[in-house]
Parts: sequence; C-alpha cells; structure tokens
Amino acid sequence: MDEHLRALADLYGVATEYAGMGGQVSVAPSTIRSVLDALGVDSTSAGGAAAALARGRAAVLHRALPRCVVHRVGDHTDVPVRLPSGTSAGLRVVLGSGGTVPLFEVPPEEVPRVAGTDGFDEVTFRLPPQLPPGYHAVELSGAGAPQRAPLIVAPRFLDLPLSIGREQVWGYGVQLYSVQSAGSWAMGDLQDLADLATWSATQGCDYLLVNPLHAAEPTPPIGASPYSPSSRRFVHPIYLRPEAVPELATAPEAVRADVSAARSALLAAVGDRDTVDRDAVWTAKIAALQGIYDCGRSTLRQFAFDAYRARAGAELRDFAVWCALVEQHGHDWRQWPEALQQPSSAETAAFAAQHADRVDFHCWLQWLAGEQLVAAQAVARDAGMRIGILNDIAVGVGPTSSEVWSHPDLFARGVSVGAPPDDYNRLGQDWTQSPWRPDRLADSGFAAFREMVRETLAHSGGIRVDHIIGLFRLWWIPEGASPTAGTYVRYDHEALIAILMIEAQRAGAVIVGEDLGTVEGWVRDYLAERGVLGTSVAWFERDATGAPLPADRFREYSMASVTTHDLAPTAGYLRGAHLEVRDRLGLLGRPLADERAEHEADLARWRSMLSARGYLVPGAGDDATEDEILALHRHLRATPARLLNVALTDAVGDLRMQNQPGTRDEYPNWRVPLTAADGARVRLEDLLVSARAARLAATQVPDRTTGDRTG
Repeated sequence: MDEHLRALADLYGVATEYAGMGGQVSVAPSTIRSVLDALGVDSTSAGGAAAALARGRAAVLHRALPRCVVHRVGDHTDVPVRLPSGTSAGLRVVLGSGGTVPLFEVPPEEVPRVAGTDGFDEVTFRLPPQLPPGYHAVELSGAGAPQRAPLIVAPRFLDLPLSIGREQVWGYGVQLYSVQSAGSWAMGDLQDLADLATWSATQGCDYLLVNPLHAAEPTPPIGASPYSPSSRRFVHPIYLRPEAVPELATAPEAVRADVSAARSALLAAVGDRDTVDRDAVWTAKIAALQGIYDCGRSTLRQFAFDAYRARAGAELRDFAVWCALVEQHGHDWRQWPEALQQPSSAETAAFAAQHADRVDFHCWLQWLAGEQLVAAQAVARDAGMRIGILNDIAVGVGPTSSEVWSHPDLFARGVSVGAPPDDYNRLGQDWTQSPWRPDRLADSGFAAFREMVRETLAHSGGIRVDHIIGLFRLWWIPEGASPTAGTYVRYDHEALIAILMIEAQRAGAVIVGEDLGTVEGWVRDYLAERGVLGTSVAWFERDATGAPLPADRFREYSMASVTTHDLAPTAGYLRGAHLEVRDRLGLLGRPLADERAEHEADLARWRSMLSARGYLVPGAGDDATEDEILALHRHLRATPARLLNVALTDAVGDLRMQNQPGTRDEYPNWRVPLTAADGARVRLEDLLVSARAARLAATQVPDRTTGDRTG
C-alpha cells in the first residue's frame, strides 16, 4: 500500500490491517479509498493520497483545541492547545451548571512548550481531578476569536445500584413480540411486559431483558428485525395496548365497540399463525388508535401531552413529520420529491402545516408508548425487582430511516455496517445499516448518542448495548462489496463509554455491553475497569484446550447466560436443531454429518463436566433434555457473574431460533412465537402455572440461609 494512503487512513481512524479469522489481514487499497470517501476525504483526485494527507494534517494543526476532551474523575487530564508562537491565552472550564473553573498552563519544566514549524506552538493545560461528572466545555480566549470544545467528565467507576450491592441477580431474556396473552393483539405488547415483570418477580427475578423496542416504519411492510430500526430514540407503537389508553375508557360506546371488533377480527385472521404478522397487527392497531385519538383528551391530559411535546422538542416533531411523509410518499425518503428530502426545507414545513393533525397523531403515539413503558417499569419495581426493565439498544439504523433523514450530515454515505468473517459466519455479515461519521458525531458533542441513551433510561432500569464493540470500532463495507471486503473505522470510545456511565449514574441504572465476536483483548478489561458489564455465553466460554470453561473462571463483571437470541434455545441446541437449519440454508460450509459429529463430541464434554460438578441430576425434569437445561443453569448460577440471564425460551423447552444470523427472508427471523417442545403455542397465562418454568427458576434463586450459589 502507498505510504501516503496508509498514513491518511491512520489519520482518519481507518484500519489498513486487522487480526482476522486466519491471522493478520491486509485491507485492499480500494476498500481504504472507498471508506475514506465516505468520511469526506478524497484520495483519488489531483495529488491523490499525498495531497489529501497534507490537507488533513493541516486541518488538525490549525485546530486550537481538541475536537472533544474526555476526563475521568480523579485523573489529571492534560489538554493540548495550539497557539500562535510566542503568544499566550486563557483556558477555562464552562460547567454545564453555568459556573466556570479557570485552568492554568502546565509549567514548562514539567511539560515543555512544543514549538511548531508552522508558526504555532503546543502548550498544555491540566484539568483538576474533581470536576463534576457531566457535560461541560473548555473555552479558549485571548488567541483570536473565543473557541470551545466539548468536555465530557465521566465517573471514576459505574457501581451497580445500591439495592443490588454485592449480590448476584438474575432475570429472563424476552423477545416481547413472541409472548402473546389473552389480552394482546396477536403479538406481545407493553401490557404483557408489565404482566411478565409481575410473574418474573414472584420467581425471584430482578430484571427483564427485552428486545429493542425501537420505532420501525409507520406503514407496511414493517421490518421484522428489532435490530434494524428507523429510530433508536423513539418507540415502536405496535407495542401499545389500545385498551390501556386512558381515553378509551371515556370514549363513546361505538368507538369501544370498534376497538373490540378490530382485535377480534385480527385474532381470527392471524392469531393462530405459526409466525408473527406485524403488518396485520399494525394495520388493525393503528385504525383502533386513530379512533381513540379522534375522541380527544381531557384538559389535564392535553396539558400533559403538550408538556411532553415541549420536552421532546424538535426531535419528536421531525420524527412525526417523517412518519406522516412516509404515509404519503413511501418508505425510502431518498425517492421522495427532492425538497421533501430536507427536513429543514420550506416545502417540508408546508407539508407539516398542511398535515398538522397527522403529525400530532404520531406525536401522541410516542407519548402513549412512553406512558406504557414507564408503567411497565413501575410495575416491575413495585413487584420487587431491583432493576426492572433492561432495554436493548441496536447498533444502528438503515439508510432510509428517520434518523438519517433528520440528521443526514451525521451519517456516512456509500457504506454499510456489518461484521467480518468469523468462526460462526465465515462469509461475514452486512447489516445494511448506515454508520455515524466519527468526526461529525464528535463535532456535535455526541448529542445524538446522549439523547438516545437518556431517552432509553427514562423508562427502564438499565440498557444492554448490542455490539458495544461498535463504540470502539465498526466494520464498514463499501456499497456493492462483499462483507469480507470491509475494514474497521475507529470511534472515540472514551467519549461514548463516558456518556453511558454518566447517564447510567444519573438514572441509577445498569449498563451491559454485548462484547461477543471479534474483540480486541484490551476492550473487555477497559469496560470492566469502568463498571460496564460484558456478556458471557456459556457455549462460547472455553479454556485454552477448547473445553467448557469452569464456572469459577467466568468474568465477574458480566451478564452470563447459556444462550442468546442469535443461537438456538438450549433445547434446540442440545438436539442440533440449529445445525439442521444452517444446513438447509447452505450456511454450514461442510457436510452436516461432520458438524453433527463435532457437536456431539462437544456436548459429551459438557455432560461429563456437568456430571462431575454434580449439576446434572437425572430425573430432575420431565425428560433428559430438561435435565440438561437445568444442569447448564446450575452451572451458570455457580459463576461469579454479577448478572445471570435466562432465556424465556428455555423456561418452556422451545426449540426454534428467533434469529438465524446471515439470513433475511430465508428464515422467519424475529417472527417466531413462543412455543413448547411439542410446537404448541405458549401464552403468558400458561407461564403463570408452568411447573417447568418454576423448576428452571429454582436453579437461579440463591438459598439465603446457607449462601448456596448453585441453586
């Protein structure tokens, strides 16, 4: 690779090589150029990479302050400042509360002033160690026009909530849409979430981990994947329970009858289908909700709605306008009339004014969703949970999403996000999501990320960050290229992790990072040092020989589980159901018989270890498979992990995967209802009286009298 192109890539945080599945991999120059182009760096025109490198370095050298300063309470953080040679300037901290703290140049004998060859010197100022956690700014004066840079001050460590202390706690992992009840509309909803929380708390759970509830498209066809949303700040109103909307209680009898009839017709049409039909559910629900909306609100309820709209501000308005535009012009805003592709255009403003009632309706849906989420969290805490609802945050959004329409400058064009080849998916993955540009995100003070985290924590006891490695580096794939032909792009992880810590500390919440897959070794240590829990999946935890890792060698600062939503439920895994699916879809890469033989040999090692530890107790369940599921969860209970997570599918013996990575329509991803081992539908009411679920829960509840950790 040309040395200038390599230096240019390094300047902008683009990897030219990485540790891959088969060793060190060199990235193709064509990939580097495409990714740089997506970052607004032209390395192909006159002068090529050398000229682009000179321009990039000049931009850095002539920036007086860093793009963003991150400080950790207790540290002595140095702030480099570039000043015209021979001059001096003042630097101060402007606190988020409005006060100021003066800073002083570090004495030359400690950190000498560095004289540049371009007429500028680098001088060093030092931040005091005990600045309050939060969002502030450093302000430079006396060197021309005043300049500012964001200052993010992170807590020293993110302690778990005081209510947990040093105890190990557990909870269920739930794909909410898959859990139907007698009162839901052919898929799980927010009332079901509250009811699940009540039941789970009686079993000893302290939290419920739920799939992302992010907003999707407002019209069919609605994407099934919770991890490919339109907006991560707003909620998918498909999860609303219309009967829980207060206005329905005072609505005319005809409106209440219409709502009841809509639900009955929906259940008759799709209630017993083998997959969740989101299009049918939303078509029925939005009609019912429209009828309730048209009834109006009481004066006090209108006051509350108006207050919500004022708090949510322009972000809510833009999202609601986007929803109304989608209803008129289709899902892909890039195909709309050109003027409407700009949220700030006069034509967009005119559309919003002309369709003000529809915009108001979509704002109202978000208000209701927030109310029902807050209610679910309150129910969880009132039932005795010490954390409550643990919400999941997806990696990103697609190019046609409301986020990209609202903030196009924040996102890179001509690339998508995915994952490189690994042992689980040798072809790599393309998630067809648009990445944030690291430079633009930093220039904004990471406002979009801050608001997303804060809004999620407003109605939950914690968050799980899917693919938290993406806050350190993301795999960018040039448009039209194979997932194997991508490379990593660096992000300011110090700032992003600091924001997670600040918001979690303010909310008294838990942060869990999904750190599976290809991870640089230092990253897990970095997260643990800051109190951000990692993710440990039993099937993936191995010693140096590849044998199952003993329970006492698991990480303490992690959420440990037997399986995940990207794997088969434990009953299916034990039977090799996932191998059959992958073979049928052509994803194995070698004969099924070979995969089965290796899988059975691995299971034999597991059974041997579980028996030797006394976890495998024949006859503890209704069959041998359940005995092994119970044994695996006893193994889980013996780990030092602070949080334990039990898949709800394991509580009922489900066999079917919720998601097969690397597929879209080849498998019914994210549409599989909760079922028992015999394929029969398991409803929420069935869980309440399930002896099998009770047996699994008993493996996780500690014996408070003896201190037994094994259940």
